[in-house]
Amino acid sequence: MKILITGGTGLIGRHLIPRLLELGHAVTVVTRSPAKAQQLLDGRVTLWKGLNDHTHLNEFDAVINLAGEPIADKRWSEEQKQRLCNSRWQITQQLADLIKASDTPPHVLISGSATGYYGDLGEVVVTEEEPPHNEFTHKLCDRWEQIACEAQSERTRVCLLRTGVVFAPQGGILGKLLPLFRLGLGGPIGNGRQYLAWIHIDDMLNGILWLLDNDLRGPFNMVSPYPVRNEQFAHTLGHVLHRPAIMRAPAFAVRLMMGESSVLVLGGQRALPKRLEAAGFAFRWYDLEEALEDIVTS
Repeated sequence: MKILITGGTGLIGRHLIPRLLELGHAVTVVTRSPAKAQQLLDGRVTLWKGLNDHTHLNEFDAVINLAGEPIADKRWSEEQKQRLCNSRWQITQQLADLIKASDTPPHVLISGSATGYYGDLGEVVVTEEEPPHNEFTHKLCDRWEQIACEAQSERTRVCLLRTGVVFAPQGGILGKLLPLFRLGLGGPIGNGRQYLAWIHIDDMLNGILWLLDNDLRGPFNMVSPYPVRNEQFAHTLGHVLHRPAIMRAPAFAVRLMMGESSVLVLGGQRALPKRLEAAGFAFRWYDLEEALEDIVTS
C-alpha cells in the first residue's frame, strides 16, 4: 500500500515506519522539519513539508494520523491547552478535507485519540461504549475524533485509536521514569489506586496493522486487556530493575508541580480493548512484568 503518515517522528510513528517498510509498503511522512525527519527516518521514506501544497490524496491507499504535541510535557496553561488542541485538530481537519476532495480517496484513515477521551472514571470498567467524564482531555479527544470522522464515507472508513500509556524503549513514560527508578527514587503516585491502561509498543503496532488490513471502523481502545493500578505498576517496575520502589509522590506535591495536568497521573481509566478482541485481534503482551522486562532489556 501507499501510506501517508503524520507524527512519523513521534514515539509510535518511528517504531511503526520500519514495520511498514518491512512489509513492502511505500511510506510518505508529513513533517514540519524535513531535515530532522531525514536524520531520524529510513532513507526510503518520502517527506512532505506540510499539507498546504496538496489538493487531494488520490495516490494513497491509507492515512495514519499520529500528530500531536506531547500532552504531559508542560503545565496546562490556557495557551498550552490551545496548543495541544491545535496540534491535533488542525492537521486532522486538513487530512479530512483532502480525503473528501479526492476522486479516489484512501480506503482508510486511522486517526489518533487517547483513553483520555473518557476522562478520569476511577473504578469503572471502560469499554468503547462507556459515557465519558466531561473534562479537558475528553473535550480535546472528542473534537479530534469528530474531525477525523468527517472523512468517513462509503469509500473511506475511519478508525480511532484511543491509546493508553505506550511502553517502548527510548521514549514515552518509561523514558522519564527509568532514570528515577534505576536510582531507587521511584514509587507510587498519590494513593496508587488509580488505574493505568497500558500497551506494549509491539501490540500497538500490531493493532494498527490489524486495522489497516481488516474492514473495521469506529473507536478502538488500544490498551492491554489487563490494566493495573499505579501502585502495582511502580512495584513491578522496581522489581524488574531490582530496585526498591517505595518513594511515594504525594498527591498534593504532584498537583503543585503539574497543576491541572496532574489528572494525567492522579487519575486514570480501567480501559479494556473490547472491540479489538471482539474483532479477533490477539495480544502478545498481557503480563505487566513480562512487558516491562522486554522493554527494559531491549
